[in-house]
Amino acid sequence: MRSIWLGASLRALATRSPLALLNGVIPPDACQVAEGISYGCGPRQQLDIYAPWQAAGAPVVVFFYGGSWRSGARADYKFVGDALVSRGYVTAIADYQLYPQAAYPDFLHDCARAVAWIAQHCARYGGDPARLYLVGHSAGAYNAAMLALDRRWLQAHGRSPSMLAGWVGMAGPYDFLPIQTRAVRPVFHYPRTPADSQPVAHAHSGAPPALLMAGSADSMVDPRRNTDGLAQALSAARADVQAIRYRGLGHEMLVGALARPLRWRAPVLQDLCAFLGKPRGAAAWQAQS
Repeated sequence: MRSIWLGASLRALATRSPLALLNGVIPPDACQVAEGISYGCGPRQQLDIYAPWQAAGAPVVVFFYGGSWRSGARADYKFVGDALVSRGYVTAIADYQLYPQAAYPDFLHDCARAVAWIAQHCARYGGDPARLYLVGHSAGAYNAAMLALDRRWLQAHGRSPSMLAGWVGMAGPYDFLPIQTRAVRPVFHYPRTPADSQPVAHAHSGAPPALLMAGSADSMVDPRRNTDGLAQALSAARADVQAIRYRGLGHEMLVGALARPLRWRAPVLQDLCAFLGKPRGAAAWQAQS
């Protein structure tokens, strides 16, 4: 559940400024990048928005990164914004509070607050709040799952999971009690971790449509227990769920395959966009993989 960086080439992409990242890759009139937007009062309650200039009623994606709820920064995931904006999606990448400054369920409230802010303000960037999706990787996939499946978090911020068009979990931990990873135990107050902290406990028929992605070579988060287990629970509850397993992909490479230099590894971006749906009225230009 921790996030290990993806290699020198991806590091180079992630550490460049947004303009440097987009120069020579996306035409300068193809998108806008708004950085450091506050959705709350705390220093980590900020997000970046990537939007096509010509977007009008485009689907909206809120992305949550991983890092064991102990590390991570939105600046490291500019390649996700690049990938999705190049396909015509309005994309928000949100920071949230991390341990030890915060613990369960503080980061879920942060994520819910970010989603509520995006739902209210995305139209100014050309986004359609009626087509709002959550996407997360690793710990971020847990966050997305809990917001989509457990109504407590969005309701606390004046919203509901019913507002979501769907959600995507990439290599997410959805059923991890008892907690084996020592670094994660204090994040969830282990051994006093509430049983209802597990996404698999919240599978129900009214859940938003889900796409669950995992790599067959993931040695960090067991895809059989987590991805397959949640998919089976949602299916048993008669919820709309699709699961995709990518042969040979590990934990980090699943999200890394969204980056331009690594898209040859697997059709992760293609499958993600197929689930999100085709943008309406967005910029006609699309970057080539």
